[in-house]
Amino acid sequence: MPKKTASTAGGSPGNDPASLLATLRARFEAHLQRHKDMDWADVEARLEAVPARLKALLAMEATGGEPDVVGRDAATGEILFFDCAPESPAARQSLCYDRAALDARKEHKPRSSAVDMAAELGVELLTEAQYLALQRLGEFDQKTSSWLRTPPEVRALGGAIFGDRRFGRVFVYHNGAQSYYTGRGFRGALRV
Repeated sequence: MPKKTASTAGGSPGNDPASLLATLRARFEAHLQRHKDMDWADVEARLEAVPARLKALLAMEATGGEPDVVGRDAATGEILFFDCAPESPAARQSLCYDRAALDARKEHKPRSSAVDMAAELGVELLTEAQYLALQRLGEFDQKTSSWLRTPPEVRALGGAIFGDRRFGRVFVYHNGAQSYYTGRGFRGALRV
């Protein structure tokens, strides 16, 4: 099997934690602008100390998310991983927002919801603030869009929010939570 390089770092490492760590390291080194002043040895030590986080990162990688370190939580010191695939992961598209939206659909139900799938992966949907921070690190979702963690007051009214990048700008907009589209998925966040 060929050794993973930065150019092949988006490939799936299967269920092998060592292969995942090699993939994450290659991606970390290829995109230093995403995590200035951070050291891979610190990231790796934290990952090895919390195997459950490795499982979530494997799931993120297996579904096409290309997770990478995007910084550190100033309050807790936790390392933050976001899905950094150029487009919303294809294996996570065509989903309505949450279980209530899925249950409310009478016909043409999608296979799942973004909130349910995120929980299965062991991650959370990006918040609006996290999505905007990600977009400052690169240009993401130029052809797709991503459901975002929706404020309760918006969800109570039947809506949900999503983000994308079009015309050189980042947009956050709304849709009915029951809607789903081929090009709309979600991006996950994981703290380690």
